[in-house]
Amino acid sequence: MLFYDVAGVRSRRQHLGMEVRPLTLADSRQIASWRYPGRYGTYDVDELVTAERGFWAVHDEGQLVGYCCFGDEARVPGVIEEPGILDVGYGMKPDLMGRGLGRDFIHSILEFGAGEFRPRRWRLLILDWNARSLAAARSVGFDEEGTIRSTEGVFVVMTGTMDESAPSRE
Repeated sequence: MLFYDVAGVRSRRQHLGMEVRPLTLADSRQIASWRYPGRYGTYDVDELVTAERGFWAVHDEGQLVGYCCFGDEARVPGVIEEPGILDVGYGMKPDLMGRGLGRDFIHSILEFGAGEFRPRRWRLLILDWNARSLAAARSVGFDEEGTIRSTEGVFVVMTGTMDESAPSRE
């Protein structure tokens, strides 16, 4: 669903109550305090993510539920930019993982990214053991293209086109 300000300019995008908006310092501090359980601890953020570095907040009913980034910040070491492909990265608040919110969470991020960047294709890089994130990405139309080994582990490369993975405009 698109929202417009009085002048008709898109001000934000929202999907099923989730909205991507500029990251605030309070959001950054909250994200830095999150600690993921077990193996997911690899996603702990040890420094403040900032809007200046290309990070965005994802809110649901006014509460911070995650964050996202696009382009260089979304790529893992050893992966290069490809023309027409927008790399997307995201992190969901630890206590919300496994509650069936992944599809709507990713949809809200893709809807925002489509409006801001207008990519022809999307690319996600997901650690090969992260079954939850892989399943959520498949549920919104991403396909596995292969794997890449990085200093951070083995990542599944998933891609989608605007027609396959972009959310419908309801």
